[in-house]
Amino acid sequence: MNKLLIIDKDYPAYIPLVEKKYPDCQLFASNEVASLQEVANHCDIWLGSPNQCADLLREGVKTPKWIQSVFAGITPLMAKDLPKDYMLSRAVGVFDQLMAEYVLTYMLANERQVLQRYAAQQKQHWLLDQPTTLHGKQVLIVGAGTIGTGVAKFLKPFGVKIFGIATTERELPPFEKVGALKDLANYVSTADYVISLLPDTPNTQNIFDAKIFSKMKQGSVFINAGRGTSIVDEELIIALDKGHPSLAILDVFRTEPLPANHLFWHVPNLLITEHTAAIGIPTLVFDLFNHNLERFQKQQPLLGQVDFRQEY
Repeated sequence: MNKLLIIDKDYPAYIPLVEKKYPDCQLFASNEVASLQEVANHCDIWLGSPNQCADLLREGVKTPKWIQSVFAGITPLMAKDLPKDYMLSRAVGVFDQLMAEYVLTYMLANERQVLQRYAAQQKQHWLLDQPTTLHGKQVLIVGAGTIGTGVAKFLKPFGVKIFGIATTERELPPFEKVGALKDLANYVSTADYVISLLPDTPNTQNIFDAKIFSKMKQGSVFINAGRGTSIVDEELIIALDKGHPSLAILDVFRTEPLPANHLFWHVPNLLITEHTAAIGIPTLVFDLFNHNLERFQKQQPLLGQVDFRQEY
């Protein structure tokens, strides 16, 4: 690797990693598209965020041979006006624990009634309600891909029964069963926790609508840390008012930051986090890049290699 282009807000963290691992590599790194337009024509390998890589490609620069995304989501690079004649790989294997920690934070907070106890404390009220446990609860992970499977492995020791949803039905440990996306309504009806980790593709948009929400159990919890486009916002608000589900934790939204006038801000049984479920850690992403660079140089399939036809 003679030249490498990095375009990402965390580019300063990557510079010493590259210099130590590849001392002879000519590195061009920035968070600004304009500053990289000229040098991009001379770099066959890019490492960066999909949004910024997409913006750079729109400037008419020479298409690289390979782009390693620093994120799991690569939707901006799927735009119809962008080239598809290069290798693209998602960040896989670097977000599993981070996503599991996020999911577990709110699952355990729900079982141990953390928010209710804090609210009672403010009123100097001794809450007599007994907490519950994750043991024996049924968890449905919608999006049983790389991250979803990693999350399932972290959840397994808590004694939960884990089911998954993928494009098609399959056998996939540690899930007890993985059903097809078309059968989602049947699976949500018995789940105590429905966790969406779906990517943004034409087949996953508006999946969670009034029909699906109506099938959820009274008292169930819905967590969306995939993409905001999978939810019909207005229908979730109505469903929460009916108690199906009883609580929603949302990390992703159709528009980010969430607009000040959005109704989500005013829903009492909805908790908003600011797309922080699985933040990128440069050292982990760089380890993945190193593995994929070896594969790229040997003309082997990349970890997380994207199929442009399926858009993931």
